[in-house]
Amino acid sequence: MAFLQISEPGQATAPHQRQLAVGIDLGTTHSLVATVRSGVAEVLGEDNKIVPSIVHYAIDGIIVGKGAKPHRAADPFNTVSSVKRMMGQSLSSVAKDNSLVVIETESNVPKIQTRSGDVTPIEVSSEILKALKKVAVDTLGDELSGVVITVPAYFDDAQRQATKDAAKLAGLKVFRLLNEPTAAAVAYGLDKKQAGIFAIYDFGGGTFDVSILKLNRGVFEVLSTAGDTQLGGDDMDAAIVEWIVEKSGLQLRNNVQLSENLKIIARNVKETLTDESEAIVKLHCLEQGVDDLSLSREVLNTILAPIIKKTIMPLRRALRDADLSKEDINEIVMVGGSTRVLSVRDAISTFFEKEVLTDLNPDEVVAIGAAIQADVLAGNKPDDEMLLLDINPLSLGLETMGGLVEKVIPRNTTIPVARAQEFTTYKDGQTAMVIHVLQGERELVEDCRSLAKFELRGIPPLVAGSARIRVTFQVDADGLLAVSAEEISIGVKARVDVKPSYGLSDNEIEKMLRDSMSYAKEDMDGRKLREAQVEADRVIEAIESALKEDAEQYLSKDEQSKIEQAKQNLITARSGTNGDALNTAMKALEKVSEFYVARRMNASVQKAMAGQSVDTF
Repeated sequence: MAFLQISEPGQATAPHQRQLAVGIDLGTTHSLVATVRSGVAEVLGEDNKIVPSIVHYAIDGIIVGKGAKPHRAADPFNTVSSVKRMMGQSLSSVAKDNSLVVIETESNVPKIQTRSGDVTPIEVSSEILKALKKVAVDTLGDELSGVVITVPAYFDDAQRQATKDAAKLAGLKVFRLLNEPTAAAVAYGLDKKQAGIFAIYDFGGGTFDVSILKLNRGVFEVLSTAGDTQLGGDDMDAAIVEWIVEKSGLQLRNNVQLSENLKIIARNVKETLTDESEAIVKLHCLEQGVDDLSLSREVLNTILAPIIKKTIMPLRRALRDADLSKEDINEIVMVGGSTRVLSVRDAISTFFEKEVLTDLNPDEVVAIGAAIQADVLAGNKPDDEMLLLDINPLSLGLETMGGLVEKVIPRNTTIPVARAQEFTTYKDGQTAMVIHVLQGERELVEDCRSLAKFELRGIPPLVAGSARIRVTFQVDADGLLAVSAEEISIGVKARVDVKPSYGLSDNEIEKMLRDSMSYAKEDMDGRKLREAQVEADRVIEAIESALKEDAEQYLSKDEQSKIEQAKQNLITARSGTNGDALNTAMKALEKVSEFYVARRMNASVQKAMAGQSVDTF
């Protein structure tokens, strides 16, 4: 008798063999790789296990991490740092970094000029991932079965797809993209509790987000998320540099090397003031003929206060979206290197009126949570009942007639999710339809962001409104979107995986949400007007078609004149912006045409019944 070894997908077939899986925190300033060994999650690497997220394109190759760090000031035009801020971004957003020369490509993906050639932010990120992969393989002694990579909760579809593309270039199989706040909650062991509501405040080197998580019997549900993908420790450093320049009288004048040196000095001072009450700003080494400065923690708090204040608004919005008050929050988890700054901890503790959790190393907590999740997804813990339910940050929908947006998946919907909606044709004999996918909270197409367009062809040429087109939106666990369309009667299909060429900036995301509230009434009035205009177009087209076909057969000259006059009144109202006047004109045309419609209907019935017995019907 032969025995078969049966295993779950992802699990090893050997009874005691574990799959090697790691969690990666691909950060703006620093990156880490972690794994679970002997039931304990640990960060991999030697000595200081943090890998600076810096890539230097040298004459004889590519240097990543600590070795690239000195080149940031010495050779800024060939050294890329904070590349996470460029992921999924447009050319204008990436070009804000004055130390880099950025060019546009045919595919709209910006490229950075280096001595090794032009590279995209995706390629730069892949170099960091390759370095982390090498650390993992060298430490664990074998190839990886897969990875979990963390991303900010507020990363949009383009930024998430760019991260997955970078992993693919690095030769990594991605089990899942995991939101950083969720990873932090797992690392803190909040998943082991029975129930509770937690706020995860994640303030990193280049991104900020906050998530409100609800835990119930091992199921993590993200109730809401908010944030700013362009706010972080880098902005703190820039504020300190601004203070140094003002106090010292230094002239930057597009001096890239001096600017980079000042950023390094600012970062060192910020870190010193976490433990000390005063720090010396060492400027004499710059050879600019200026003296050192003294900076106290009190003055630092004043410098950083406006930046910390920017994190409070998303915090309030996340609570409001979750329909909670700050009193409903059981615990607050602090994540990211920027939360080492004492004034950040004090501000959030004051906001919630309770102590915040800072037990774990804020730099390592996200990587550890990702490693725990990777261990589960690799099949090493088949009995683990933890379930993570994230959400999509902005609504997804379609363009309908009149330039209106029909929301298919509202924002804050738990993912993964699939939603379908049926649409129909607008004109008789229509055999194709353009599917326009949009993202945003407003009612009109021009106020939302276009994600993709594709065509469904081969629709049977039926009377307007007869065809049934089902459009399905699918958002996977990584937050990536696929849209398909199908004509139900004959089964013709079309599909697109949405891969926008650039992402939303923090200002665009913030503006979308703010505008959706500020213009709520105006948007609804605009939607009603557009809907009335679409209906008016249908009525005008129908009456013109009928008049052309048989007006002389069923109408006197006087009757034709009355209908023509009502039609012209409707056309005039259609070109205006008064919805009430438009609806009145439509009703007037329908009323004056009632007898005409009745005559046509009677004639059709008589024609159909001619030569037939009553029994037949």
